[in-house]
Parts: sequence; structure tokens; C-alpha cells
Amino acid sequence: MSRWRPPAEKSTALITPQGHARLKAELDDLWRVRRPEVVKALSAAAAEGDRSENAEYTYRKKQLGEIDRRVRYLSKRLEALKVVDTAPSDPQAVFFGAQVELENADTGELLRYRIVGPDETDAKLGWISIDAPLARVMLKKHIDDEFEAELPGGKATFVIIDVSYPPP
Repeated sequence: MSRWRPPAEKSTALITPQGHARLKAELDDLWRVRRPEVVKALSAAAAEGDRSENAEYTYRKKQLGEIDRRVRYLSKRLEALKVVDTAPSDPQAVFFGAQVELENADTGELLRYRIVGPDETDAKLGWISIDAPLARVMLKKHIDDEFEAELPGGKATFVIIDVSYPPP
């Protein structure tokens, strides 16, 4: 069995100013803090002798590879991202960065989502990617618009109750 995996689907290269700042802070922390610590620990483990039986050396080498992979990804991704820091011309419509309150027409349940870039999604906060099926269906809809979305649990009908845009 091979390790080959098909390339990931291209994601939208949009990000909020807060998400951009968070990714830059992560890159800075990895490069200036964590990587030097791991390199220092790796050097100490390498100095202990036989590397083939040295678990600390093997672990630190793997950890360094993971950090380098993430640094490489973040460096390339930050160059490609477009920071969206302006409000749309129609604040009553759903666009990137919108905070949307929905009512599930089938159950009456109120849901709140924020449409963000794929690099900053957080299910606990209700931040969904602009590439998510629900977000794609919501785009350009207005308050009181009803729409149907294909979700993992089946089709669901929603009504947009409120749309707002947090300050940048």
C-alpha cells in the first residue's frame, strides 16, 4: 500500500484581518521560539551517542520535520492569501466575513455562523469556511430569504434572520 494521496482541493484564498494576524503569530512563534528549542534539544540528543537506539533523537528529528512542514506551509499560504478588511457594499446580504443568524425552518432552531476563510474555521465559535456547502448556499442571500442546503444529515431549509459584519 502506498502513501500517495491525491492533492487536496484548492481552497479559497481569503482571510479576515484577525485570522491573518493569528497565522503570522503562529509562524513567528514556530520560527523564533519552538524551532530553536527543538534544534537545541536535538543537538543534545545527538551528542548522547548511538542515534539508532536514541528515542529522544528520533522524536526530536520527527518534531523538527513537523515544525518545518508547518513553517513552509504557512510561509507559502500567507503570501497567497488576500486579507478582506472592507465591508461589502450591501450590508444586508451575506458575503465573506458576515455573521449570520439562521433559523432552521424544519425545527425552529436558531443557529449563528460567521463565514471565514478555510484557514481560520472553528466549530466551537461557529466559524465556517466560505468553502463549506452551507456557506456557499448562503452567499448573496438577504435577510428573510429562505434557502435549502444539502447537509451531511440530509436537506434542510433555513431562513436568514440577521446579517452583520464585525468591525475589522
